[in-house]
Amino acid sequence: MNILILGAGGREHTIAWKLKQSPKLSNLFVAPGNAGTAAIATNLPIGVNDFEAIKKAVLSEGITMVVVGPEDPLVNGVHDFFLNDEALKDIPVIGPQKLAATLEGSKQFAKEFMMRHNIPTAAYESFTAETLEKGYTFLESLQPPYVLKADGLAAGKGVLILQDLQEAKDELKTMLVDAKFGNASTTVVIEEFLDGIELSCFVLTDGEGYKVLPTAKDYKRIGEGDTGLNTGGMGAISPVPFADKAFMDKVNERIVKPTVEGFKKDNMPYKGFVFIGLIKVGDDPKVIEYNVRMGDPETEVVIPRIKNDLVEVFQAVGNQTLDSIELEIDERTATTVMMVSGGYPGAYVNGKEITGFDTVEDAVVFHAGTKLEDGKVVTNGGRVMAVTAYGSDFREALKTSYKNIEKVHFDAMYFRKDLGFDL
Repeated sequence: MNILILGAGGREHTIAWKLKQSPKLSNLFVAPGNAGTAAIATNLPIGVNDFEAIKKAVLSEGITMVVVGPEDPLVNGVHDFFLNDEALKDIPVIGPQKLAATLEGSKQFAKEFMMRHNIPTAAYESFTAETLEKGYTFLESLQPPYVLKADGLAAGKGVLILQDLQEAKDELKTMLVDAKFGNASTTVVIEEFLDGIELSCFVLTDGEGYKVLPTAKDYKRIGEGDTGLNTGGMGAISPVPFADKAFMDKVNERIVKPTVEGFKKDNMPYKGFVFIGLIKVGDDPKVIEYNVRMGDPETEVVIPRIKNDLVEVFQAVGNQTLDSIELEIDERTATTVMMVSGGYPGAYVNGKEITGFDTVEDAVVFHAGTKLEDGKVVTNGGRVMAVTAYGSDFREALKTSYKNIEKVHFDAMYFRKDLGFDL
């Protein structure tokens, strides 16, 4: 099979690394890819939203499956583009169609879906610039902290959690009236704050059956002890120690099953990954958000724990025979630690040469923001590389991740040294 992966981050490098292990794979392409994918696949200089260029590449390279990494092309309807094109319609796309992708594209749409299918989540209301005063009144009815979410895609930065009522009102006005997050905050969802510990649950569905993948916990804040600004993720651990069988049974019964059934009831065809952001409140799971793809850096710990041939698994998604697959999961814990550019998530400089990553032992390096320049691997993003290791528990795995990070160098490199501190 010839497979094309859309995307350029750590998630896409991890999926490429796993697909590369399959005897069923003939040629692997990544668009646009990074320096890591360049070493194991053919990078194509195509943007993930350039559907016409993607079509051209698919036809000229004889590609027989497309795996969509990031949310943007899904929300923009890449799957529908394939289904509506005579030359492409029989090529399986791993990733939901546009309607279902709205679960990530609109917080309000996701909330309405959860309410409709009795999926446990925080109480909420939505507001626009026209209903700003009602928003103020709703904030006054809540206890702090106050949770404000831009309705649309804001690259993971559209959620604010604030302690002060006046500050929450000011931020609501800034989001709605001053368009703090552009079109993403034309509508703002205000939620009750849920107090608990977060984790991510990943599901793969073919629209009929589904498989629950390993759980993971990621660390979003830039600073140690979960302080400072939110990032795209500073590292992750899988499995999550506190997500025992009793808890996961609740997740399956109350959240996963009604979600997949909801897709069918609402006539939302879904072939691909569902990322369910959960919070454990007491002993009960509630949904914080849906994403319509794998998380990053969670992919770097979830995919390495799947023992199955991933090409076979994706083929089963494409032809709706996922129920016939028995997932085999590595019992070991996997951890990944992300190395980022100095200054991230604020301003940072690209083009710094990276050395030492080829000397890593007993671990795997996944490239996130890298590119090749004059034969050298250089930084090309805020999150640069992740080092994934296995261990009998998260402490042992982290020890190996951290030991190997010491071998990697680039100017102003930063990483969190306290992952797992809350476990």
